[in-house]
Amino acid sequence: MSSKPLTGVILSAGKGSRIDPFNTQYPKPLLPIANRPIMGHHIEIFRTLGITDVKIVVGHLMDRIINHFGRGTEHGVHIEYVEQQATLGIAHAVGQLSGRVEGDFLLVLGDIFYAPRKLERMVEIFRAQGGGACLAVMKEPDVEALRKNFSVELSDDGLVKRVIEKPRIPPNDLKGCGLYLFGPEIFDAVRKTPRTALRDEYEITTSIQILIDDGHPVSVADVVEWDFNVTFARDLLDGNLKYLREEGLKNVIDDTAELHPDAVVENSVIGEGVKISVPVRIRNSVILPRARIDRGEDIERCIISPDVWHRC
Repeated sequence: MSSKPLTGVILSAGKGSRIDPFNTQYPKPLLPIANRPIMGHHIEIFRTLGITDVKIVVGHLMDRIINHFGRGTEHGVHIEYVEQQATLGIAHAVGQLSGRVEGDFLLVLGDIFYAPRKLERMVEIFRAQGGGACLAVMKEPDVEALRKNFSVELSDDGLVKRVIEKPRIPPNDLKGCGLYLFGPEIFDAVRKTPRTALRDEYEITTSIQILIDDGHPVSVADVVEWDFNVTFARDLLDGNLKYLREEGLKNVIDDTAELHPDAVVENSVIGEGVKISVPVRIRNSVILPRARIDRGEDIERCIISPDVWHRC
């Protein structure tokens, strides 16, 4: 385990083909939750932990990510971009960082929003065990949600003895959240990771199991209050609505938005530079930056961008 400060890593190379019709306009990490890109929330997580060195693995629409975040100066961090030319799974993306990350690093997936709690506890657990890995988990009562993620089986000493990708029968109610603390030994495990027959990718859960089998400690930390994966367009809408609900907010309206004086906004998010020129009612919707609303029909459970009106 390195004594150097942690590096923050965000994986953001995926094409996001299932979030059509927005995948040609936005890389998923730039999609906003409460008017801040998902990746912007991640960088804020890093800052709360004192992390200022950030690596972002990019691919699909990488220029838009680079243009938005630049070198990170305005966000209080220093960003280096690493291109993943072929999207072959999380372990493959991690492998692109070999030789670029020295020491321990906190890895987050760019298309998942996290509401963490006491994340420093995860760092404490990782430091105390002397490296290996620590996996963020949360208790999930919904079995179907467990089956869509990864689960862990714990040994008597509380360490992970088995990692199960999308378990048919979950061993417990602990759901992996896609937030990982790794020591540099993960790169050796990634190099040993075979390509899976099922998805033709290099799975990070396989790499973690190799890490365990090679004798490195892997622990878990229940440090996520709630999370959601932005896979489909409706996930972006539901995620924003959950954020409003959890934060006790009626709306989030950017200061630069221009609203018709008779427009009514209820439980919605209105982005930067939006112009609403008609007396319309907007409920349970997300209006993305620079969208224009100039027709008077009521809007309910919609995501609207400058080019697309999408009802969820």
